[in-house]
Amino acid sequence: MSGHSRWANIKHKKAKSDAKKGKAFTKLIKEVMVAAKMGGGDPSANPRLRTSIDKARAENVPSDNIERAIKKGAGELENVNYEEFFYEGYGAGGAAVLVLVMTDNRNRTASEVRHTFAQYSGRMGEVGSVAWMFEKKGMFTFDMSIIAEDKLMEAALDAGAEDVITNDEDKVFEVYTAPSDFHSVKDAFDKKGIKYTLAEISMIPKNTVKLEGKEANQVIRLMEELEDLDDVQSVYANFDIPAQEME
Repeated sequence: MSGHSRWANIKHKKAKSDAKKGKAFTKLIKEVMVAAKMGGGDPSANPRLRTSIDKARAENVPSDNIERAIKKGAGELENVNYEEFFYEGYGAGGAAVLVLVMTDNRNRTASEVRHTFAQYSGRMGEVGSVAWMFEKKGMFTFDMSIIAEDKLMEAALDAGAEDVITNDEDKVFEVYTAPSDFHSVKDAFDKKGIKYTLAEISMIPKNTVKLEGKEANQVIRLMEELEDLDDVQSVYANFDIPAQEME
């Protein structure tokens, strides 16, 4: 799990250019639209929408943009019809890669994703080829320097979390929950003022593949390039790469 949480934290910490921020805003708005389309425009009755709104606000997406996206998704305004699904494949060294996309043009997206895999010694796989290696979970990370392990452990387990892991290499505690418990655990942390560095529902690898050197670099580049594609929302992989190679 350490490789996955390390990648997730690096993504959140990286400084973004104006162009990158614009692209990130677009992806966050698209997620709000799809969440509203699938579960309705009321955040209190739609956990996925609530999560997408929280993420958009955390990235300072303007409230007007969020409200408009909710209305579009709920059918109150003219809207583009986005599909959501996964592409599956392998990176260098046999690392399993899951690519979550939202697109209005499957042919365009498939071509872009396939080309990106090929650029970095990877290949697309068939449906189901790697998805079984991942499990959907709620995930939180906490900076070790700002909270004691016993305090976090007590709060997490009381709130209904499944597991608390000490990640000494990355100097964080990782808390995992069932997807259905994510919001109640998050609310419990918020009410107690316990600050997390990351909170998201993610695809967590059941096992990891250790990579170093050239293969590690190729997989990192693959992840970065895939996430830079307009139609890609998130990328998950089961690599475990030393922290110094990801800096």
